[in-house]
Amino acid sequence: MSIDVRSISKTFAAFKALDDVTLHVPTGELVALLGPSGSGKTTLLRVIAGLERPDHGSGTIRFDDEDVAARPARRRRVGFVFQHYALFRHMTVFENVAFGLRVKPRRQRPPQEVIQQRVTELLHLVQLGEYAGRYPSQLSGGQRQRVALARALAVEPRVLLLDEPFGALDARVRLELRKWLRRLHDDIHLTSVFVTHDQDEALEVADRVVVMNQGRVEQVGTPQEVFHRPATAFVMNFLGRVNAFHGRAAGRLVEFASVQLETPADGAVASGQVRVFVRPHELDIGREPNHKHNFPAIVRRVHAAGATVQLELVADTGESMVAEVPQERFRELALQQGDRIFVTPTRVRVF
Repeated sequence: MSIDVRSISKTFAAFKALDDVTLHVPTGELVALLGPSGSGKTTLLRVIAGLERPDHGSGTIRFDDEDVAARPARRRRVGFVFQHYALFRHMTVFENVAFGLRVKPRRQRPPQEVIQQRVTELLHLVQLGEYAGRYPSQLSGGQRQRVALARALAVEPRVLLLDEPFGALDARVRLELRKWLRRLHDDIHLTSVFVTHDQDEALEVADRVVVMNQGRVEQVGTPQEVFHRPATAFVMNFLGRVNAFHGRAAGRLVEFASVQLETPADGAVASGQVRVFVRPHELDIGREPNHKHNFPAIVRRVHAAGATVQLELVADTGESMVAEVPQERFRELALQQGDRIFVTPTRVRVF
């Protein structure tokens, strides 16, 4: 079941939450809506679900070739998972999952034995088969979220929508559950869209990432595409850690931080004032000038705990930046706070 959103806008009083948004989600994909708070990602999810109505006369929403924009949420057959579980505290795990099946109109309601079989299968699918008789208060946060997911799947939705499903969990549980969600999706192949502000979560779990900003879609692509080939300065600045410099460009030549270099052939051609972005691992560090495009800097602080070493640097021109070097290279250079070094950008992106 594909999802097509075309020219959708949504306004709350004077605030434009969605501004002419168009998006295609292919059948069977797991897509992440990623962006800062207020970017419109949750509003877009709720509009797809039918929990919010788009502005009057605004675009279309299609599931496959079927326009569902005028349909209420209950008639769209959408599974929705909320951030805070929304489980019924007085019901067992089994009854929570069975709830959507039991409240169907009498003519559509499955027989009791079918409900029993369906719920049992789902609880095993989310690895909670032995918890059927427990209550939500007897479960961990991660287990409750898996119950909420099983409940959403019980009604056999055409699409699955998840609003920051792991936002209420601690970092370790989030890490475990996002791996589990990816494996689950590979098993069921249900068209799914999830909202997150966690970049690592989106890049690790999703087939494609939709980066949103101020109610608009900035870029849609695979995790590799949006990270390594950002379409706009916002995407570059938002995804991962990055150093930003003010510079001046003339064609493919760009000057910043007292160096001048040529941008790649596939890069943008610009003139005048530009913003130059370099990721921390794309700054090469040396004790001496290497006769390439480098500039001097002072080591202001060293963060050596972790797989790589983070160096806070300040250039002679006053720009602050962060460089990332392997532990082995750090030990080889024997760097300390206050040392004067030379920095060589190995890759830049210009906007």
